[in-house]
Amino acid sequence: MTREIHGTVATGFEAVREEFAAFVAGELPDYEGQLCAHVHGRKVVDLWAGEGNDGESLYGVLTATQGAAHLVVALLVQDGTLELDRRVTYYWPEFGAEGKAALTLRDLLTQRAGLIGLDGGFTESELSDDRVIAERLADQRPFWRPGAAFGHHALVIGALTGEVVRRATGHTLQEVYEERVRAPYALDFHLGLPEALEPRFRSVLPMAPTPKQRAVLDATPQGPHMLASIAFNTHVPGAGDPADQPNSRRVRARGPASAGAVAAARGLAGLYAAAISEVAGRPPLLKPDTVAEVGQIHSVGHDLVTRTHLAFGLGFQATAETWYPFLGAGAFGHSGAGGAQAFADPRSGLAYGYTRRRRACPEGAAPENERLVRAAHTAALGA
Repeated sequence: MTREIHGTVATGFEAVREEFAAFVAGELPDYEGQLCAHVHGRKVVDLWAGEGNDGESLYGVLTATQGAAHLVVALLVQDGTLELDRRVTYYWPEFGAEGKAALTLRDLLTQRAGLIGLDGGFTESELSDDRVIAERLADQRPFWRPGAAFGHHALVIGALTGEVVRRATGHTLQEVYEERVRAPYALDFHLGLPEALEPRFRSVLPMAPTPKQRAVLDATPQGPHMLASIAFNTHVPGAGDPADQPNSRRVRARGPASAGAVAAARGLAGLYAAAISEVAGRPPLLKPDTVAEVGQIHSVGHDLVTRTHLAFGLGFQATAETWYPFLGAGAFGHSGAGGAQAFADPRSGLAYGYTRRRRACPEGAAPENERLVRAAHTAALGA
């Protein structure tokens, strides 16, 4: 089935458009998605498909939100405002309860704190408020000895690091992001969506699993006391699916820094382009030494929460090790449960962003990203 593909690609990137069109042709009739890429700060891919969608439509990107949060922390480390190997309690004394006093900011960023959620869970309202999440987690005993292992702090990491940012600067992480990143580059990647932009938002749609996906889902162990249940807050009766969070106006307005952002693919790619490249005459946000440090693998192997092989740098996922081994060492970014993907590959200069409306998988980047990323990376190497 032929579907109309909108947008443009630069000379040399025609294969990316062909790959996107081939994928979209096999999707459900209601597919909506966007793909954007920059190379060395120059936009080279800007594509979208689906009725009701255009290049400016905004989608809930779930844990891809964390790319914005971790970029703020990286900037503050680069400035000297934050120090990676200081204890978290230096900034946030109350955090030291229940055996957490020795934990450093580096430990926290690399998903090694064991502070993935609450024994009793959060209400839906609490999950929209980073200050409340942080306050409640300060008193929580870790679910493993800090530093002994790692696991994705999926719904809380932005609140935890955000509280460190607030204590160190007097401003919320969202405020620092708006002032230093989003507004200067006019990025459609919002930690707090203004009401005036609400008409551009497209609600998250649930999975429509294939028979193969359904079999995997049915075979996945479930239980209220599993680490995954606690991390994704599904052990709380009536708490709802965390993947539906962006469908709440309260969440969109507050922009919780773990999974509450609303973005277009242009915004995702633009954030990572600004991080590593000169954009519109502005120097890269991150200096080469900072880029190397945030992309350096700190935690790798068996993730205790997702029970899969993952790798993390400083907050960011180590994208080559976790997802696409053909990328260069030091690639960093973050996927979003249900499909979104965004990253920077400093060696090729590629900055990539992908969004879709209907969730394609229970967690992590949608499978189509592998073919789309490969096409974009191959073209970037020849640019």
